[in-house]
Amino acid sequence: MADRAITLEIVTPEGVRLAETVQAFTAPSVDGQFGVLPGHRPMLAALATGIVSCRTESGLQEVAVGPGFVELFEDRAVLLTDRFITKADVDPVRARLELKEADEELERLHQDSGSPEYARALGRELWAAAQLELYGDPPPPTVHTMSEFAAAPKADYVSDGLPAAAASEPAREQ
Repeated sequence: MADRAITLEIVTPEGVRLAETVQAFTAPSVDGQFGVLPGHRPMLAALATGIVSCRTESGLQEVAVGPGFVELFEDRAVLLTDRFITKADVDPVRARLELKEADEELERLHQDSGSPEYARALGRELWAAAQLELYGDPPPPTVHTMSEFAAAPKADYVSDGLPAAAASEPAREQ
């Protein structure tokens, strides 16, 4: 089993951002951090914003990712996310400023925690904090009563675009 490895890909809308053969990796999920070794059982999970750590033959590699999904099948893992950054690309001054602005917005929107604006500010705060953690200068931990997924606006795909009367009618069998 020592000679087995995992093919890890991190994909964003811009394309494949990381493609590595790794011995193991850890990633943040909405249920907490999880680790993967070769031979891991198939899995589909929701990713949370945070740090992905990969153990390769040349050492430990870390990157920050935004929310998304991960699929594990056989010895292949694909992480789909909209955000990705390496330590070399982190601008700590910009990340600190973004964190400060997001914290101020969250404080202002505290009473309206179900709004799309709150969800965006929470996402900005988590992304800035992940970048600073990756850089090696993490901010103090904060506690929120909602996760980034719970705060995200939910679409009503059944009634979107339908008149109110049509949306409330029960579906008829054909």
